[in-house]
Amino acid sequence: MSSVSDKTFSQVVLASPDPILVHFWAPWCGLCHLITPVFSQVQSEWDNPLKLVSVNADENFKLASTYRIKNLPTLILFNNGKVVDRIEDFRGRDDILRCLSLLQFNLLARPA
Repeated sequence: MSSVSDKTFSQVVLASPDPILVHFWAPWCGLCHLITPVFSQVQSEWDNPLKLVSVNADENFKLASTYRIKNLPTLILFNNGKVVDRIEDFRGRDDILRCLSLLQFNLLARPA
């Protein structure tokens, strides 16, 4: 999982043509570290392009403030530069899959 910062967020996340799941975390957050293997598993199960990136909320306060991060970990799913969904009370793999199912529904519901 690559890291993004205040300086690279717009280019990497907001300008991406593919959906991106952003993981806001901090070094002191134990649960934040346990999520990484879950990301790898979900990414391998997801049929569409999906990029996973992380943002250290302690080092990138401007981003954490912009997206009103109150709890860590917080996961925010972006598609075409817009927030599609967010998970603030992460409980496991099913939370991420629910988020991605919503994205897939939104993509399929779009008029051609």
